[in-house]
Amino acid sequence: MVFLVAASLFALPVAADGNATKDEAIAMVGKAAAFLKTAGPEKAFSTFNDKNGGFVDRDLYVVVYDGTGRCLAHGANPKLIGKDLIDAEDIDGKLYVKERVELVKTKPSFWQDYKFTNPTTKKVEPKQMYCEQAGGLIVCGGVYKQ
Repeated sequence: MVFLVAASLFALPVAADGNATKDEAIAMVGKAAAFLKTAGPEKAFSTFNDKNGGFVDRDLYVVVYDGTGRCLAHGANPKLIGKDLIDAEDIDGKLYVKERVELVKTKPSFWQDYKFTNPTTKKVEPKQMYCEQAGGLIVCGGVYKQ
């Protein structure tokens, strides 16, 4: 089974506007991938869902999907956990979860653009997600573009 993980960032240099940077996203992807490998999915998902678990910081958080687009963990919105999000669209109609699931099948790493609600501003903003395959999993770290 393929898992898709969107990772948040913490404990790294902060952009001047207080948002995380692309470098932080790349670093967090590595940290989340390592944690998934050592702790296993069940413990990792529980930790990612915990706002105090070390994987939620500012506008960044971890999201995990399985290969069908079902949300397994979500650091910003626990109401999405367990839901099939393969047909989720951004405000422009982009099927961003479906695209992510498809991209992971052909690319070892990629950046993806879409629009999503920033948990700190509560506004829909352009977002970039860096994703990287790691041992059968996809680990992603998202940053909001301002």
